[in-house]
Amino acid sequence: MSHTNQIEAEWDEYRRALRPTDQAIFDRLFEYAQLHTDPSTVHKPLFVETPILISILLEQQIQIDDLVDRLDHVEDDLNDRG
Repeated sequence: MSHTNQIEAEWDEYRRALRPTDQAIFDRLFEYAQLHTDPSTVHKPLFVETPILISILLEQQIQIDDLVDRLDHVEDDLNDRG
């Protein structure tokens, strides 16, 4: 079991207390963490959850940047029409 999976298992009781829609979002956060587990294995933080949280933030920022780029293109298309 990976370190991320172990921590996810430790949070299982919290996850079960969430509404079903929030459970899906919670699960997605750990999916984000799995996308960036390689860099987190080389860092020895004070708190073991830190690399997972950074991985989640990294993936969310990647997605935010992608959405901003897509929105910019939509706005450019709308301005070109007007």
